[in-house]
Amino acid sequence: MKLGKNTLIWIVVFVLVTMFFGYAGQQGMKRYEDIAYSEFINNVKDKKVVSVEISGPEVVGQLNDGRFFVTYMPYGQSAVDTLIENGVRVNAKPQDTTGETLFSIILSWLPMVLLIGLWIIFMRQANAGNNKAMSFGKSRARLIESNKKVTFKDVAGADESKQELEEIIDFLKDPAKFQRLGGKIPKGVLLVGPPGTGKTLLAKAVAGEANVPFFSISGSVFVEMFVGVGASRVRDMFAQAKKNAPCLLFIDEIDAVGRHRGAGLGGGNDEREQTLNQLLVEMDGFEDNENVILIAATNRPDVLDPSLFGPGRFDRQVTVSNPDVRGREEILNVHVRKVPLARDVDLAVVARGTPGFSGADLANLVNEAALLAARRNKRKVTAEDFDNAKDKVLMGNERKSMAMDENEKKLTAYHEAGHAICSLHVAETDPIHKATIIPRGRALGMVQQLPEKDQYSYTRAKMLSRLVICMGGRVSEELKFGYDKVTSGASSDIAAATNLARSMVTEWGMSDKLGPVLYAENSNEVFLGRAVTQNKNMSEDTARLVDAEIKRLVIEAHDEAKKILQENDQDLETLAQALMEYETLTGDEIKDILSGKTINRADKLPVDADKQTKASVPEI
Repeated sequence: MKLGKNTLIWIVVFVLVTMFFGYAGQQGMKRYEDIAYSEFINNVKDKKVVSVEISGPEVVGQLNDGRFFVTYMPYGQSAVDTLIENGVRVNAKPQDTTGETLFSIILSWLPMVLLIGLWIIFMRQANAGNNKAMSFGKSRARLIESNKKVTFKDVAGADESKQELEEIIDFLKDPAKFQRLGGKIPKGVLLVGPPGTGKTLLAKAVAGEANVPFFSISGSVFVEMFVGVGASRVRDMFAQAKKNAPCLLFIDEIDAVGRHRGAGLGGGNDEREQTLNQLLVEMDGFEDNENVILIAATNRPDVLDPSLFGPGRFDRQVTVSNPDVRGREEILNVHVRKVPLARDVDLAVVARGTPGFSGADLANLVNEAALLAARRNKRKVTAEDFDNAKDKVLMGNERKSMAMDENEKKLTAYHEAGHAICSLHVAETDPIHKATIIPRGRALGMVQQLPEKDQYSYTRAKMLSRLVICMGGRVSEELKFGYDKVTSGASSDIAAATNLARSMVTEWGMSDKLGPVLYAENSNEVFLGRAVTQNKNMSEDTARLVDAEIKRLVIEAHDEAKKILQENDQDLETLAQALMEYETLTGDEIKDILSGKTINRADKLPVDADKQTKASVPEI
């Protein structure tokens, strides 16, 4: 298309130049006066002609008054003798027909050239349309080329995962080393883990370490409206990979195309299943795909088709989990390379205070801390910035513009104090990190608890303690303001307690009446716009018993929280008043206040209810 446009432009330029020169020639001829041949003969006889120049039938001359003229002799006529007899200087030269011939040729061929140019343009447009149609089934995999390659030095907190991938790197660097002894490298590696743990970064690091081409594509690209397009793209993707072997193919979110075949209500998706079938054939079919390794990532391995895990397919699975405290410290060290830190920043302390954070969460934490420091016009990021950034990530941004009247502020203080007092008097719980009545996110207040170390499983005693803590806020409202004055602020606490009790009863076998049995809930799916219930794994009597056990656990937690707060009513009053004064208290400050110590802080705020406006009450 671009070449056709350029050709047309040059044709137009050529025609314009030719017309310009022809016009200039005509303009040059206009300085000669056209006279009749008879007038020319009379001027010759009257001795008015000084000189002439004859070129074919054209006669150009000069009169004795200085004027120039031009005339044409009729065919068969010759005035040379008459000119000579009358003393006219005669100059003769052959007729120049080159310009006229060229100009006439151009004029005659110009329409044909224009038609040919238009035809070329239309043909190129048609071919471009055909190419787009034919490329509909081409691979959308992008070859990642970057001067700054990602290596394992850029990946922290995933030592076990890197060790499992080192064999892949060795094979890509020296395939003959393994083939010499008859060894075969895994054809596919499946990276499994929660979002943000660095699965894509690991795949890039493998390609960077091995220094081989790296093709990247998303699983959703294969799924199209037309059946067979995805399978065609899979074939073309592997064809490109073979041309660049040894290389890596990376499919992100493979669950978009690799879901269980035939699963779901109303049958499967033909396009998705054909794409999956083609992927399985390319990975382990009749043709060998040596030196082409497929790496895929997903956070939903439970929905993948079992055939993907067979030998010759994704026969190696690498679990990329959230980092432990040492891994989090290493990740923080990677992300603070370009961030100037103050002396009071201890990344080990930050790592201990961020259990459950993924690599992406830690990167976001560092970025938020840097933004907070920049907003405050600091030259370096301090420990306070990291602490505020952690609160923002965990609890949401402070809504300081939201003003509460005295009654709502008091209610929120007693609600959060109830949570805190219960957490200090239950059997097993995590220490309090911070309690606040400053609105954050959707909550008017919050008591934040952080574990002292990474936890991977939870005991029944800790689950029951968690239920008591959840009900502490509602019970505190009842004891202080009366049953009729309780608010909707405990809705999120009630939802959390109910979901936790349901999991204890139906999934974790923590109910004495139901025993260690899995009671799956009914799965509701929408088919043709109607809700359809299937896989009902419990009878109505069992369902009623499940509901009764859930209610029992929540009610017992409510009664236990009421007992704790009644026995520690003075501590409840003390902590609620302190929250009214300071609005935010750390875990150590809460312990000091309850032990009778005084805390000296500059942010003690006087309460002036007249200057505050009433605000709506979201979830607490």
